[in-house]
Amino acid sequence: MSETVIKLQGISKSFLTDELETRALDEVHLEIRRGEFVSISGPSGCGKSTLMGILGLLDTATSGRYELAGKSVDQLNARERAMMRNREIGFVFQAFNLISDLSVEENVALPLQYRDDLSKQERQQRVAEALARVDMGHRARHFPAQLSGGQQQRVAVARALVGKPALILADEPTGNLDSRNAELVMDLLKQIHADGATLCMVTHDPRSASLAERTVSLFDGRVVEDKNNIAKPAHNAAMAWGAQ
Repeated sequence: MSETVIKLQGISKSFLTDELETRALDEVHLEIRRGEFVSISGPSGCGKSTLMGILGLLDTATSGRYELAGKSVDQLNARERAMMRNREIGFVFQAFNLISDLSVEENVALPLQYRDDLSKQERQQRVAEALARVDMGHRARHFPAQLSGGQQQRVAVARALVGKPALILADEPTGNLDSRNAELVMDLLKQIHADGATLCMVTHDPRSASLAERTVSLFDGRVVEDKNNIAKPAHNAAMAWGAQ
């Protein structure tokens, strides 16, 4: 059996506003194994964003247990959560979230700034490899404003890859792209998955969701469906992905 990267047991999240409690997530159980490509879909307000925030260690659950790469995250303090987020998770956002006054290579290098286990040479090599992986090495010295939307998202994917994380979280990665660039980005994510990466993608687009090997559907904060889209062979590279 392959290694479990994400394990959620009874995850619930409630918000209290004006003395009214709203339950965004209600007893969510979910496991994602190394090398899987899972999409999370559902209507607006179903809890997708809340779940993504918890998976990415940007938020905490009200109750339940979360294990990431075999480690319980529930009792970690803010500093420990930040360190785990930096080492174990790569993010791809709908709005790209590139820093405008940093070059492409500087944006990609950001997740490595706090990695004291890497030398300067190793960081430079990681950045070059990540940019080559998304075919953006020739744009390393450019700035985000000099790139198209599709190119910016490719840089964002390189930034997510550079730390060789256990998990890549993609939040509506094609939401700000036209159909052609959306197709290119999804092709890139599929290839990265084929190379062994573990991907979890939130999307409202059924076409993008269908490209994942497994689809989890949320409704009113609950998992209402968890199905395999296409039977795919295990990837030999999966166990090597993220090895330090």
